[in-house]
Amino acid sequence: MVNKRGNYSHSRNSLATKLFPRKLTLFSITVYAILLFAFSIFIFIFHIFEHERMKPLSSEGSQSQQLPDNKLWGAPHYYGLRPCVKPTAKYKATQGWDRYMTVRSNGGLNQMRTGISDMVAVARIMNATLVIPQLDKRSFWQDSSAFSDVFDELHFTTSLQGDVRIVKELPKELEHVPRARKHFTSWSGMSYYEEMTHLWKDYQVVHVVKSDSRLANNDLPVDIQRLRCRALYYALRFSPSIDNLGKKLVERLRSRGGRYIALHLRYEKDMLSFTGCTHGLTDAESEELRIMRENTNHWKMKKINSTEQRKGGFCPLTPKEVAIFLQALGYPPSTLIYIAAGEIYGGHIHLLDLTSRFPNVVFKETVASQDELKTFSNHASQTAALDYIISVESDVFIPSYSGNMARAVEGHRRFLGHQKTITPDRKGLVEVFDKMEAGQLEEGTSVSYLVMQLHKNRQGAPRKREGPLQGFKGRARFRTEESFYQNPYPECICRSKSTL
Repeated sequence: MVNKRGNYSHSRNSLATKLFPRKLTLFSITVYAILLFAFSIFIFIFHIFEHERMKPLSSEGSQSQQLPDNKLWGAPHYYGLRPCVKPTAKYKATQGWDRYMTVRSNGGLNQMRTGISDMVAVARIMNATLVIPQLDKRSFWQDSSAFSDVFDELHFTTSLQGDVRIVKELPKELEHVPRARKHFTSWSGMSYYEEMTHLWKDYQVVHVVKSDSRLANNDLPVDIQRLRCRALYYALRFSPSIDNLGKKLVERLRSRGGRYIALHLRYEKDMLSFTGCTHGLTDAESEELRIMRENTNHWKMKKINSTEQRKGGFCPLTPKEVAIFLQALGYPPSTLIYIAAGEIYGGHIHLLDLTSRFPNVVFKETVASQDELKTFSNHASQTAALDYIISVESDVFIPSYSGNMARAVEGHRRFLGHQKTITPDRKGLVEVFDKMEAGQLEEGTSVSYLVMQLHKNRQGAPRKREGPLQGFKGRARFRTEESFYQNPYPECICRSKSTL
């Protein structure tokens, strides 16, 4: 053992002597320096290569790995489901009633549309003749449009003549008689309205002060639910001028790129002020929104924690967040995007966060001529109707916030065959965006994977309407139910071949 160890030591010393002689010449030092420098360069290049190889793809790199067209644009499988809104065999035709119901609709376009559909069903339940509803002229938009300016009035009355008697106005002899003014309880069912028929003992006319959310989402007879669908999807057709221009704009969008995304970008001043969401805004902009909220009397919430709102998923996505979201889903920069919304808060400055990544962004003002839009100027309900038509007809619909229009369009697209509708998981996305801002995530394959996983079951595939959230009791639970008009399955969508 000793000899072996000694031999090994001697050999090692001999090798060291050969490699590193005690007296180094200038030439040897130069050679060693050059070799050491070359080796350092090699190590540096190797580490750079490995870092780039292991790093997630950048946003540009991710765009080179495009998903197949059917993944990006294809509608989810709808399993042969189709609209089924014909009445059952038990349904009886309307009668010529001499009791009348007048209605003042409230809210924006889609809040009024669903409210009017509710009132059609309520009139049916209460055996009343429905007078053409008055549209809201006192909302935020101060729109003076009459019913016939927005909807095809003749079509509305004739298409529902087997369900409810509808007249343009009260008979002359009833114009000045006392009316029962009623603010019907929200989300009420059959028994409530059957009880309300006692009003006919003392009154011949009942005036409904508000129309929105007057009917329950669930636990109603199938014939009442189908009547709501017939009213909304068939009877409440837009006026010929709106309908014709809407179809023209869809054709023009198709001629530009064949396919397009309708993006309902709720980044408008009133929405941001109402929700108290200020992420990404300047201090001056945040203060402006706070003052607006303070001065709007019917908005009950005055002090709102913007950070908590955003973390809870209660804020509309910002233009920048929408751009990252679309990119993560795999849509290329050339994608045609139609913005279905009012004036974007901050205008070009905030919108640049979206257009810098997706430059092919258009509005109705860029698709239609000034002369075509002149008729609809200063009429928010009519211009919103154009956005609605274009959104329903789009290849993909994406709302940045779950407001009235987003819910109505989603429900209509489900009714028409479950067309692709991607509803952002805002709470989950905020976690992703915050990690990106903190440098814990980089745009590319890792972000794309997280976003796609979050939304694989949020693309409009058939599913039954969701009930109330857990933990809510009493009437408060009704507010948490999924809206009937957001998902009219199963009452108005089935495998039956019976369609209207």
